[in-house]
Amino acid sequence: MTGQWRVAVAPRLCIGSGLCLGTAPDRFRSGADQRSSPIAVLIEPDDAVRDAAANCPVQAISLTDAATGETVSLMS
Repeated sequence: MTGQWRVAVAPRLCIGSGLCLGTAPDRFRSGADQRSSPIAVLIEPDDAVRDAAANCPVQAISLTDAATGETVSLMS
């Protein structure tokens, strides 16, 4: 896949499990409330970020194609 992905974490859904930080530590950070947020909103396609989104226990991470707005498949 070419282009960029838009990464978002829904703050009301995030429970701060930290799975995304463990899976893609260079792509997510934890705030004072222990909830995650993306370090950068626009990224190059990254399998670790896809894995983090797929394994989020509350499905708080969304990935979309930055050019088209289409949801990125969580299956590689």
